[in-house]
Amino acid sequence: MKVVGISAGVSYGTLGTTHHSLHDYAALRAIHNIDIVAPADNFETREIVKASLRHPRPLYMRFGKRALPDLHAGTAKFEIGKALVIKEGSDVTFVASGETVIEAVQAAELLERDGLSCGVISMHTIKPFDDEALLRAATHTRALITVEEHSISGGLGERCASILMQQNLHLPFRIVGIPDEHTVTGSQMEIFTHYGMSADGLAQTAAT
Repeated sequence: MKVVGISAGVSYGTLGTTHHSLHDYAALRAIHNIDIVAPADNFETREIVKASLRHPRPLYMRFGKRALPDLHAGTAKFEIGKALVIKEGSDVTFVASGETVIEAVQAAELLERDGLSCGVISMHTIKPFDDEALLRAATHTRALITVEEHSISGGLGERCASILMQQNLHLPFRIVGIPDEHTVTGSQMEIFTHYGMSADGLAQTAAT
């Protein structure tokens, strides 16, 4: 079984909180034997669809609406369950999923102008999770920031926090996502900006 979720997160923007899909990671993570993927660009989307044809378990594929630039070099290799490192960095690493990855990339570029070394990981698979990629980043960078177009409850950030705590790793860590409230009304990017999920907002979070 393959399930496709379209216009996820706050893609429907001005239609308001009733049309926002912000709890799918949390709900599906609790269900046994279903995997969860959220691509960040055309390359990841194409590879996920191809991989889904031979994937051995039920798979939930989460897609947004807006056009996105290609984020990966032509040599990138895709595998469900294995994160893709877009940039390496020693000061702060953004761990992002779906349409927030481009915001993390742009935030890293802003911060690098101020002399910070910034990494970006596209955590396209929420389940099964790439613990190894997260732990590698946590031991090679001074701070971690997770970014997701999802509630801060039960999603990417909480998964990362759980792994770090169980491995007894302690470093500055922030979860950036949608708080537990009715979302503001606006376009996707206006909502991103309001909740600090835009490139500028993420750069400010990292700088503090």
